[in-house]
Amino acid sequence: MFHCFFEQSGIFKNEFKKLGYKSIDYDIQNTFNETDVIIDLFSEILKAYENEKSIFDNITKNDTIIAFFPCIRFENQIELHFRGTCFSLKNWSEEQKLEYDLKLHKELSKLYEIVTKLAIVCIRKNIPLIIENPYSTTHYLVKYWAIPSTIIDMDRRIRGDVFKKPTQYWFINCKPKQNMLLEAYTVNNNTKDILHTTPGIDRSLILSEYANRFIREFILDNF
Repeated sequence: MFHCFFEQSGIFKNEFKKLGYKSIDYDIQNTFNETDVIIDLFSEILKAYENEKSIFDNITKNDTIIAFFPCIRFENQIELHFRGTCFSLKNWSEEQKLEYDLKLHKELSKLYEIVTKLAIVCIRKNIPLIIENPYSTTHYLVKYWAIPSTIIDMDRRIRGDVFKKPTQYWFINCKPKQNMLLEAYTVNNNTKDILHTTPGIDRSLILSEYANRFIREFILDNF
């Protein structure tokens, strides 16, 4: 069973199903009507870390969790907000910027706590875990996390996506399979510019073609 955390789009879930595997989406929202389990995953992770009853009680070492963890405070663009130099803050006072810094740091700390406890829970339970997040040399987890990412995909278009956006993956309690796919790589020419894409979920969506190729290349055994 593949458990897709923080995925309300159903993209990876449905590609697993097309390939004959059971898969479930978990998220607190259901914008695409694809979320199978509508739940506060942050709360579940914290409960599991404290050895309390949680959804992790029904996930075994024979399953795999794929977590598309929220990256809103980990990406390098957040540095502009901390320094108060982004365009939206140009007319703010120093006091306003510092108050905003306190808010940002609190949110950053919370996300760091949750993703770290997610990894610890899976390590304790020996559950295979794959975490997806954007990549940059200044990404917070690249600079300040004890586990280095396992795969860095510098150009998602090569596997069929529309974003060149570099993406990294952590494989915890498991290793990428490195399967050889017997089909040509064709760069998707319908490239979208991440900087000019409307902020929100559209910037984090991965196309089904990419998901299918990634699953077969790195996740499934002997595909």
